[in-house]
Amino acid sequence: MDQIHIILFYKFTDIANPEEFAKSHLSFCKGEELVGKVLVANEGINGSLSGSKEQVGKYKRYLTGIEQFSDVVFREETCSFHPFKKMVVRVKNEIIRMEQELDLTKRGKYITPEELLELYETDEDFIILDARNRYESEVGRFKNAITPDIETFREFPEALKSFSKVKDKKIVTYCTGGIRCEKATAYMLKEGFTNVYQLKGGIINFCQKHHNTVWNGKCFVFDQRLISDVDPESGSITTCVSCNESCDKYRNCKHVACDNLIILCDLCTHRLNGCCSQACAEEYSSHVTKKSQERQAHHLLREVK
Repeated sequence: MDQIHIILFYKFTDIANPEEFAKSHLSFCKGEELVGKVLVANEGINGSLSGSKEQVGKYKRYLTGIEQFSDVVFREETCSFHPFKKMVVRVKNEIIRMEQELDLTKRGKYITPEELLELYETDEDFIILDARNRYESEVGRFKNAITPDIETFREFPEALKSFSKVKDKKIVTYCTGGIRCEKATAYMLKEGFTNVYQLKGGIINFCQKHHNTVWNGKCFVFDQRLISDVDPESGSITTCVSCNESCDKYRNCKHVACDNLIILCDLCTHRLNGCCSQACAEEYSSHVTKKSQERQAHHLLREVK
């Protein structure tokens, strides 16, 4: 089977009519039978798509054929299956939500993967700051990274308050593909930080170039894969919530009332029927049994009528 190609991309640029842009974008993507999710706002575009090599190639030519997107950089991975179910293009207020008034022309300086690696190798004094959510950093992060305890990117400004005493220290931010660092560093500069950098191309770009160096674990992604093995030589840094064995597979607890995002190995997934605990497994089983009995009663009632 041919590999599925996945692209991740963004660009901050003024889009005068996001609704019209989104409409034509969706039409093109559906016409090429691509699947994925693209967000469009006045401030730009943010998306991830999957398709065959040819389909993805056509999309890249389509987007870069629009003058203001001619320099868009694509992060590309491959997979054995489509990580998206359908094609969605949505108009939003922001392409990455932070809810802050920012001047995105004033943001942190780019640092290349090679330059970041050199910082580690020369033992330079710097802070490596994860701009992602807690559940992302739990399965993978850079060596010695500071990982704020946040559930959404909107919480980043509040988390940054604990860094008030190091505003003049060299700080390198990173995220999956780079987009969150654009806003994170713009906010940091606005708040008085003076020596702020952002990793160019994010985690994906770094790991594709420098396997088995200073990245530890896997990379969380916002599609059906949940985990991307960006560095095959890096092992798991997390354990199963049930048996505590080494594992890096994220799943949502099958019990809808819980739905917690958890690390659960294949053996425990089978044993607990996809739930995060024995209690949830019993509640889920009871719920399924109740629904089955209700359906049977409904069918019997229809037969009687």
